[in-house]
Amino acid sequence: MKNIHKQILGISLLLLVLAFPSCTNDLNQSPDNGDSVAGETFYSTPESYKQNLAKLYAGFATSGQQGPAGKPDISGIDEGTSQYIRGYWMMQELTTDEAVIGWNDGTIKDFHAQSWTSSDNFISATFARFSFQIVNCNEFLRQTTDEKLAARGVDATLKGEIATYRAEARFLRAITYWHLIDTFGGGSLATEESPTTFYYPEYASRAEIYKFIDDELTAIAPVLKAPKSNEAYRVDQAAAWMLQAKLYMNAKVYIGTDHYAEAVPLINKVLATSYKLHTNYNQLFLADNNKNGAQNEFIFTIGFDGIHTQTYGGTTFLTHAPVGGSMKAADFGINGGWAGIRTTAAFVDKFGANTTDSRGQFYTDGQTKEIKDISLFTDGYAIQKFRNVDVNGLQGSDKAGNFSDADFPIFRLGDAYLMYAECAVRAAGGATLGNAVTYVNALRTRAKATTVSQGDLTLDFILDERARELHWEGHRRTDLVRFGKFTGGAYLWPFKGGAAGGSPTQSYRDVFPIPAYALASNQKLQQNPGY
Repeated sequence: MKNIHKQILGISLLLLVLAFPSCTNDLNQSPDNGDSVAGETFYSTPESYKQNLAKLYAGFATSGQQGPAGKPDISGIDEGTSQYIRGYWMMQELTTDEAVIGWNDGTIKDFHAQSWTSSDNFISATFARFSFQIVNCNEFLRQTTDEKLAARGVDATLKGEIATYRAEARFLRAITYWHLIDTFGGGSLATEESPTTFYYPEYASRAEIYKFIDDELTAIAPVLKAPKSNEAYRVDQAAAWMLQAKLYMNAKVYIGTDHYAEAVPLINKVLATSYKLHTNYNQLFLADNNKNGAQNEFIFTIGFDGIHTQTYGGTTFLTHAPVGGSMKAADFGINGGWAGIRTTAAFVDKFGANTTDSRGQFYTDGQTKEIKDISLFTDGYAIQKFRNVDVNGLQGSDKAGNFSDADFPIFRLGDAYLMYAECAVRAAGGATLGNAVTYVNALRTRAKATTVSQGDLTLDFILDERARELHWEGHRRTDLVRFGKFTGGAYLWPFKGGAAGGSPTQSYRDVFPIPAYALASNQKLQQNPGY
């Protein structure tokens, strides 16, 4: 199994059930659903600190306390749909030109039409998932203060390790808050210093939470382990630099101020590490991407394992849901496709006549490029990105073919290359077009695409290249918003706005609504304008 995930397996299901709530409605809730016992019980051995840190990492991968169905973290919705990566992915990808889904589950098609409301159950579940993750991080930090450790007689060596654990927990909380402000704007801001008894937290603006994330990342970066010196799946300094650079590159959207220049030194730090591009693009998304060389490109990934982290979200969703029509499930290491997700002609067209580009993993047999009926799986090309097979075509660890071993990349070096190139095109100090061309062409050469020159580097090219390189990895909505093309009429794609040819949408939909249930639970929260 996979290092930190060994620790997940070391925590008994009983501990998980008792320590963490089955549902949370707002950030004011601490992990207590009436079944919990005192936190001291779960920090009685030296190993327990790492085990509880593992639970925080597992919060991005699992959906409940006993596998794919049963004792879910988030109630009121199908458990698989409530999984962190699946919920975030739907908001980031189904709302864009990169993905449509043919299912009729509730309001799911409202994502592509950009017609969602504050009562949308999928959006509500993801908001709750963010809240749940933050609550758990806060509780871990409460239980690992110097005072708590001294009272338990923790020795100096373990205290030093716990200091790193705390920095990692703060990173996991920071990235969750980043997802929150990127998708929802403002919200509640709760930390380990917040009351543990019931209270209504004040509303925090997007700018206030932005500052909190920025300050946290500045504080924890020196405490985190050096790049590539931590265990697999645990974050290091490069992950913090990537997240802070992402924050700065989107600062114009978040706080109205351009901070591209501040992102460049952080990106340069990442580029100076020993992370390196894997030689084969398609192998980045296979069942053995934790050991086939792809791991050397991955800066932060969410680990999935077909035996030990079973969920109908994550890469299990991204392997099953895009398979249908005449596609052979065995080629993807699964027992059957779910005939749901495809892509639009607008995304296909980004590859033009360059059919050698290995990133254009389209399945076209029996599929039409144009979509007339989203409900029909054969309308729209299928994408063959995530597969539950290894480099030799052998199935992942779950021989029943239900669950995937493929890890999901949050940050990887290829993204850092394109972040640098974007900063250079935007004339951010410290980034040069000469270096940008080198980085872009490294990606294109790997993909067997034609190389480009400095004159080709425009903002439109960068946006399209990000789609070609990073599609279905959860970046697209954020990128389109940053480039001013997510809402409005500057860029239309099939069925945007609910029209077959695409139609303009309202700019307020650049963020999602604060869910109605959250507003009812805490009247101090403020709804985003337009909803």
